[in-house]
Parts: sequence; structure tokens; C-alpha cells
Amino acid sequence: MFVLSREGKAALGLFLLAATWWVFEVVPIGITSIAIGVIQAVFLIRSAEVAFSNFMDPSVWFIIGSVVIGMSFSKTGLTRRMAYKMLQMVGERTSMIYLGSFLMVAAMTLIMAHTAVAAAMYPLLVAIYALYDESNKPTRFGKGLFMGMAFVAGAGSIITLLGSARGAVAVGFFKDISGREISFFEFTYYLAPIGIAMVLLLWAFFMVFFKPEHKTIPGLKERVHDLNVNLGPITKTEIITLIIVLACIASMSLRSFIPALEAVNKSALILISTILFFLLKILTIEDLEKIPWNIVLLFGGAMSIGLCLWQTGAAGWLAIKWLGILENAHWLVFVLGVSLFVLIMTNFIMNVAAIAISLPVALVIAPYLGVAPEVVFYSSLVTAGMPFILLVGAAPNAIAYESKQFTSGEFFKYGIPASIMLMLVLAIFVWLIWPMMGMPVTASPAIENPAAQSLLIG
Repeated sequence: MFVLSREGKAALGLFLLAATWWVFEVVPIGITSIAIGVIQAVFLIRSAEVAFSNFMDPSVWFIIGSVVIGMSFSKTGLTRRMAYKMLQMVGERTSMIYLGSFLMVAAMTLIMAHTAVAAAMYPLLVAIYALYDESNKPTRFGKGLFMGMAFVAGAGSIITLLGSARGAVAVGFFKDISGREISFFEFTYYLAPIGIAMVLLLWAFFMVFFKPEHKTIPGLKERVHDLNVNLGPITKTEIITLIIVLACIASMSLRSFIPALEAVNKSALILISTILFFLLKILTIEDLEKIPWNIVLLFGGAMSIGLCLWQTGAAGWLAIKWLGILENAHWLVFVLGVSLFVLIMTNFIMNVAAIAISLPVALVIAPYLGVAPEVVFYSSLVTAGMPFILLVGAAPNAIAYESKQFTSGEFFKYGIPASIMLMLVLAIFVWLIWPMMGMPVTASPAIENPAAQSLLIG
């Protein structure tokens, strides 16, 4: 019998309190995160040393490094140069500016982490938006542009193992439990179609819910041409910045292929770029003070509550209770039920933690219910990559929030229909498209199931 401890019950209560405060912005989102650490220490859920040390987790430092890359692009003028080139290609129609921006975000996530993509794209989108509305006040176009960046960064990041750490974590669990290794290209073969489909559907989604006030930006081509000419030829500082960032991306990407690099933490690699920017005086102390610490604290709190749920047993209790309900369900209901659980959890505690909590339990249970582990693996990764409801679900969500074009309540409101759309698309892929592509979705149920039975007793 899985009995939840006092600490586990308190962790669940803190989990719900933090979610409510984040959605309704009872206090600034960074202050909610500080409260997460304080409550753990005051109510003896975990020790203060453990609760607050999570705020400096390597994942939080990765976000800081990503933000600094974005700052370097903005300060050197690379973002404006990129923005103007893209606008010259897509033209004056705002619908095409949406599409061009979203495709650029998705394309970049194929080779670099979606957090780094969002950090690099954010100042570029700020430059684009300035040509639409010089007041920087919230508009439908602004909401769609920045919220869309966050959503599409998630959709694109599921396509390759380079888009996020969650893929590598899931591959590791799958190998340990099933005994079979998922290759880089097999991973992309099954996830590319649904990732591409979601990018295009999200473009349609934002055209419906946030249709720009103006169909075109009159005179945009001429303005962009003049602005691009005024930038002049690419400078030495821009070239150095670009070399540093590309070298950083290459080193992180090669971790998937070179065993010697795999042991080097990606946060350390990305922070090398931060050090170089200041050594080479591309950035100054004034720039360091501009880091959005509200967002950094948000993710520190997310790591703290996620690890709190895991270490107190609350996360395992939630996973087992949820999956226990699905014990006798049809295979399709089981797969979608697992995916929905991952979707809910990834909105609260970030995708890597959500995968670590749910996937091992689901992979153990699946074969005994006649479900192939492959379909559980891929469907879980789809929903883990697209937390559309809460800002804390992924770094791109919080980076987009810095635009001040939308509130956390608006993100929650429009994230619900986007998440419903995601689940419908996933159901079509699980039921029809993936089997046509050769993915096994059902298996002969095992005769005995001691592992699954022991998990489901609770």
C-alpha cells in the first residue's frame, strides 16, 4: 500500500498553492517561487539547505546562459539584422510575419535547445514588433507573436534530441526498462510529422484567436530596407558574437554523438559563452544587471517544487494513482491517459521532471496491458514538450512573458484550447498515423505482472 507521508501531503498542498499564485499573479511570479522555498523550510517539508539549493540547479543556470546569449544578440545588432532579413523575405502581410517567425523558431529548435532559441528569438521579435506598434502596448498581434513563439518553440523542440534535455532522459529510461535503444534518426522519424503539424496548426490557432489588427504593415518593405542599409556591413563584434554562440551550440549538439562530451554538463558549456562575452567586453556590468531575475526565480521555484514532489514521494503517488485508474482501459485510452498526465505535470514542474516521474511507471505497466512501450514513449514526449497552460512549464513561456504583451491569466486561458488541440492531434497520430508509419502500438499482454501489480496496489 502506497501511504503518502506528512511531507508528501504538504508537498501536494504547496504544489496547488504555487499553481494558483502563478496563474492569478497574487504576487510577482518570482516572489511565488521564493515562497515555495520558504514554506518548505518553515513547515519542515524539506530542509532549507535542500529547498533553496534547487534554486541554483544547473537547469536554472542554463536559462541564465540562454538569456545572456539573447542579450548579446540584441546589443550587437545581430537580432535587428536577422529580423530585417526575415521581414524582407516574408513581406508586409502580418499573417506571413506570424508564419515566418514561427518557422524560424521551429527550425532553430532542430539544432539547439528551445530555451536558447527563445532567448535568441525574443529580441528579434521585439525588433519586429517595434515596426508594427511603436508604443509597445499590448495588441492582438503582440500577444500572438510572443505567445506563439513560446508554443512553437515547444512544438519544434520535440522533433530532434537536440531540442531539449527531455528527449535524452526519456531515451535513457526507455533503454533501461525495455532493453531497446532509440536511435537519433528513429526519434526524429516518428516525431517530425507531429511536430511539423503542430507548428502549422498553432499558426492557424493564433490567426483565429489573435488575428492581427492590421492585415499588412504599410511601407514595411521600404522601412526594413532602409533600416537594413543603415546597419551597414556586419561588424567584428557581431562576427565574434556569432562565432561564440555557434561554437556553444555545436558543443552542446555534439554531446549526443561524442561520448567524451556527454559527461560535460550543458549548463557549463553554455555559461562559457557568458564568460567570453564579458572577457571580450561584448557585454558589461550594466548588461548583467538587466538579466530578468523574476524569470530566473520562477524557474528556481519550479525546480524546487518539482524535486520536492519527487523526494517526498508525492510525485510517485500521483503517477501511480493516475495510472491505476487506467489499469483496465482500452489501449488508446491508456496511452492518451498517460500523455494527459505528463501534460498536466509538465505544466507545473518542467518537462524533464514530468518525464522522470511518469514514464518509468507507464513503461513498466504498458506491456502487461497489451500496449507497446514505443507508443507510450513517443506520446509522452509529445505532451512533455508542449506545456501551453502555465508559464512555469517551460523557459520559452517565461521568456515570452517578459514582452508584457499578455498576462499569466491570458496564457492560461488560451493554453487550454491549445492543449485540447494537441491532445486531439496526438489521438489521430496514435490511432492512425503512427501505426501506418510502422510504430507498434499494441502487444500481447504478459501472463504475469508482479511489477505492475506492485505499482498499482497503491
